[in-house]
Amino acid sequence: MDTKVLVIDDEMHIVELLKFNLEISNYKVDYSYDGFDGFLKAKEVNPDLILLDWMLPNISGIEVLKKIRSDKELKNTPVIMLTAKNMENDKVEGLEIGADDYITKPFSIKELLARISSVLRRYNLNNEHEESVLFAGNLKLDLSKHEVTKNNAKIELTLKEFELLKLLIQNKGKVLSRNYLLDKIWGYEYYGETRTVDVHIRYLRKKIEGENGQEKYIETIRGVGYKID
Repeated sequence: MDTKVLVIDDEMHIVELLKFNLEISNYKVDYSYDGFDGFLKAKEVNPDLILLDWMLPNISGIEVLKKIRSDKELKNTPVIMLTAKNMENDKVEGLEIGADDYITKPFSIKELLARISSVLRRYNLNNEHEESVLFAGNLKLDLSKHEVTKNNAKIELTLKEFELLKLLIQNKGKVLSRNYLLDKIWGYEYYGETRTVDVHIRYLRKKIEGENGQEKYIETIRGVGYKID
């Protein structure tokens, strides 16, 4: 079955260019020209990956991304931001909300296809050959349900927070560097943007350890990264 890609972009020539090149690479392509319709289209077609422009009519790409990540059916769908914005803060905002990758216009079709392949491969690998349940102290990660509980009480995590916690638990006792976490969770190194890892770890800690850090799970190794014992 063909892999389904949804393109959400208001520039018709960009959509036509992407549709042509994706289809000759054996992807099935749906598309939308504005944010609100794009989200509805995503709900309708349930794509395997979304290419999402930042600047869109009706609602912005970043607002569409927020809706995707809070939607029960779509929250685990990989999203690549495709935009003319190229400032570091814009990239970090997209990544923190849950984008899986970020490519700026003008872009190379060859590079974009490689990024799509890399993101899809990472998602497929993450879903294969894994233990279905992971534990760390009173924390339980049910990978089949994509659910985290603490003392049987459910904890709501974003996709990236869940992936970070999973990776740390799968590597118990090992110190994972910020660059390693970027590479594994976001797909490649973002050249100095390791602070996005720190932001996600901070939010993750609040959710699993409490506002005052009553229970310690994640240890910071100064100058290196993080670990869970």
